[in-house]
Formats: sequence, structure tokens, C-alpha cells
Amino acid sequence: MHVSGTRRRGPLGLTGLAVVLLAASTGLTAAAKPQQADPLQQQVDAIHDTGAVGVFAEVTSPHTRDSARAGTAVRGTGRPMPHNGRLRIGSATKTFTATVVLQLVGEGRMSLEDTVEQWLPGAVQGNGNDGGRITVRQLLQHTSGIPDVKPEIPALNSADGYRAERFRTYTPEKLVRLAMRHPPNFPPGTDWSYSNTNYILAAMIIHEVTGRSWAQEVNARIIRPLGLRDTSTPGTFQSIPGPHAHGYAAFGTGTGTGIDVTTLNPSMAVGSGSIISTTHDLNRFYAALLGGRLLAPAQLDEMTTTKPAPELGVRYGLGLGEIPLSCGGGYFGHPGELLGYHTWGGVTRDGTRTAVVYATSDGGQDTQQAMSTLVDQELCRSPVAR
Repeated sequence: MHVSGTRRRGPLGLTGLAVVLLAASTGLTAAAKPQQADPLQQQVDAIHDTGAVGVFAEVTSPHTRDSARAGTAVRGTGRPMPHNGRLRIGSATKTFTATVVLQLVGEGRMSLEDTVEQWLPGAVQGNGNDGGRITVRQLLQHTSGIPDVKPEIPALNSADGYRAERFRTYTPEKLVRLAMRHPPNFPPGTDWSYSNTNYILAAMIIHEVTGRSWAQEVNARIIRPLGLRDTSTPGTFQSIPGPHAHGYAAFGTGTGTGIDVTTLNPSMAVGSGSIISTTHDLNRFYAALLGGRLLAPAQLDEMTTTKPAPELGVRYGLGLGEIPLSCGGGYFGHPGELLGYHTWGGVTRDGTRTAVVYATSDGGQDTQQAMSTLVDQELCRSPVAR
């Protein structure tokens, strides 16, 4: 089922009104004029056609805000995807965490070259792991070699595990101890490997530096100043507040759209994937970040200085990926996934155009590529991106 998208425009919407008035004055009617296909809606429909239950996308530029949707909010119903519905943004959370760390660096309260051991004595040790050899920069850059804790969390890895442990509360310290059961992937700084544990540790360091929790700092430094009214750090709260579509996960079985996984205690993803937000708020965040409203130039340069990330097929900075554009140049963003919600977002280097799309199930083998294509094509429509 496809639900046609709604396009929202800023001041440039007056242009559309002028066209209507001109058509009326010349005797042309809407029926007499061929309607042009909506490229954003076509891209959203293409994602839905890959097997996603629901899809929603929003694109912004200085004078426009366009959105489109397809599919349903709840599988097996006719309920449309909510406009600006909330979702679990998964690893897009990492950009928020890296931003707070870089703000603290800019304030002189810590350094990217500080070791994990300096701030969290004894936290990273055992099985060859050594926090004294790992820097904060390496955490944010995923070059620490620290093993990923995700395989140790049953709720994220199987339907049975989800049913049994979706309400379980984890502390950051417990998550790190679970990761320390495994040896490092490589000596610090010698390779690249994606690990959620890196950002759980970053959240713990934020707490040590400031005396306040990761959630308090994200709210005080990013969410409230930017007016991200639909963005939250849920802690152990298991539901998604406000309008939202349900999420579905097949846990890699390839069997249909899977089970409903909307309810989840996200404490296993503090700092790494727990934030709840909307496409609109994410667009505001990305525009503010690359527009220089959250970081001083030196820290933004650190964030956007990238190195190859072979696992992702892109380049990676500090909590932010750099992805090539088909029209030349590149954009910055971060994919995200936390049980049934997949998001892909990006922003042009100067922060003037953004695009965020999410799907409410794992979809099919082409879903992620179709989401990436939407962001690419929408950002390439910007004169700046060309």
C-alpha cells in the first residue's frame, strides 16, 4: 500500500501559489496541465517496494521542507505513516555523543589524546584489552580495537532473546564488562572496526568529565538549545512517546517482516544508539552541526577529518561518516538501526541541505541501498552539492 506524500514548503511555497493564479488567469486548468512526478515520493515508494513496512523521509534546505511517506504505521492496517513520527535513531546517536565530547575538548576540559584509563581506571582491561593504550580519539573513530558488546545482548540478536530480555536494564559498566570477555580486534590505532562499546565508554567519560550523565549533557548542550522538541534520551523507558510507527525485526532470518519490536528498554545503547527523534529534528541537528552552531571550527575540523572505514564502505571521522555523492563531492551523516527502525541521514558540507529517511522494518536486500540512494539524490538536487 502506498500513501501519497505531503510536501511542506517554506516561503518558496508562494511560487506554487503564483503558478495557480497564472493558470487561472490564462484559462489553464489543473486537469489540462500534465502533473510532474514527485521525485522524493518516487524514492520513498522505491524503498517501500523493497519490502519495508513503512517509510518516511524529509528533506530541508534554507527555504523548503519537503516530506513523503509510503506504507503503513502498523503492519496489517491502513494507518498511514505519521507525519514527523518519532523513532529510535540507533547509531545516529553516536554523532550526538561525539559532539558533546568535542564540545568538552573545545572547552579545555579534556583532550582527544587522553587515554581511557585516565578517565575510567580499570574499566578496559583483561583478555589483552588495555585502556592505557587507547585514546578518546580512537574511541570516537572506531580505531580502538575494543570488541563490540552487541553480540552479548540477547534482546538484539534473536526473537527469543528479545521476548525474554526486552525489559532488562543494563548499566554502562556492565556493558563494558561484557565486552571485555573478548580480546581486542587489533592493537589500538592499527585498523578500523565498528564497535558500540566505544561510544558507551565515551558516554561514561562524559559523566566523569562533567559530573553529569550523558543524557543530561546531551539535553543541555544539544536538544534544548536547538529546540529539538521531539528528541529524547529515554534511559530505561520502554515505549516511544508521541506519534510513532511500529518497528519490526526479522533478526537476520529473512522470514517476512519479523516480529513487532517497538517496546524496548534501550539502556543497552546509552551513548551508542538510544536516542529517540524525528526526521525533522535530525535535519535540524545535522544543519546546525555542519553549519557551525554546535562546534568551534577546530573541533568541527576534527570531526570531519576522515579515514577509510572498510566495514561501512565509506570514510569515517569522529562520530560522522563521509559518503561520496554521485554528483561529485560528498556529504556527512550516519546510518542508524535499533531493532526495527533503520535510518539514513545526511547533510551537505556547508549544512545548507539535509535529508533523512527511515524504514520501520529490516526490509529486503535492497532496502539499505534504496535509502542511501534517496539521500544521495536529494542532496544532489542542491546547487551547493553540485
